Amino acid sequence: MTLTEHARYSWGGDEFLLVEIAPDMSLEANFVANAMAAGLEEQELDGIVDICPANASLLIRFNPDELPHADLERAVRALEAEVKQATVQELNTRIIEVPVWYDDPFTSETETRFREGYHQRPEGSDLDYSAEVNGLANAAEFIRRHHETPWLVSMVGFVAGLPFLFQLTPRERQLQVPKYLSPRTDTPPLTLGYGGCFTAHYSVRGAGGYQMLGITPGPIFDPEQKLPDFADFMVLFRTGDIVKYRPIDEAEYTEIRARVEAGTFRYKQAPVRFTLAEALADPDAYNRTLLEALDVA
Repeated sequence: MTLTEHARYSWGGDEFLLVEIAPDMSLEANFVANAMAAGLEEQELDGIVDICPANASLLIRFNPDELPHADLERAVRALEAEVKQATVQELNTRIIEVPVWYDDPFTSETETRFREGYHQRPEGSDLDYSAEVNGLANAAEFIRRHHETPWLVSMVGFVAGLPFLFQLTPRERQLQVPKYLSPRTDTPPLTLGYGGCFTAHYSVRGAGGYQMLGITPGPIFDPEQKLPDFADFMVLFRTGDIVKYRPIDEAEYTEIRARVEAGTFRYKQAPVRFTLAEALADPDAYNRTLLEALDVA
């Protein structure tokens, strides 16, 4: 573990403790945040109201009448040391396959309404621009680079059920795309967007500033919990989940939408154990082992 410095602890009023693992997002910092969140949940301390891991931090809401500030900080600091000093840093999680219709007509139509005054490049498309700023030949190459490697759900939030995902690839190969100059007032629901180094999966229709890559047929936020994948919770993604995007065409998009409406759609997924050292040592080889879990699911 390369994070040798202690995290920064800050109190937010009487009910919140913010633990800042590192100033910047990294796979190591995000692992610490997720591992600490999992460890704190396992302890089942009286007075903990909510645990929210993020890209490089951890926010804890608690009831100070049940759990004194000093006791909470002592427990969390001990957990931080335990996670960082562990011989093997692992998380039990899952890998989920998410179908995507890249370069779809829904996001393409929205793009045409938000070019002049909103976008860096009024001509062309978001995919064309994303390819250009990454030095790629065309939009097709950007799409290939986007779906060929898995992604880690680094945090969930902003709006209900919206995940941010970090590409599991060496930093020099990570895709980087600026956000719109000015946010759109409209984004189709289930749009797959890109901003900075993150993919964002828009759970509902609304404003947004990420470059739009495509759209997914399956919901990721189901408040009525109609589909089997939402039986336990209305939000699909959890921090620490690993996602593999799979490109689909219009015909498959329509077929999956029909299964969603019928209540029979299921995401393909499999349990995996994510080992930080192996992921850092040989990302390409480790990614292949993660994807193999989907092959037998």
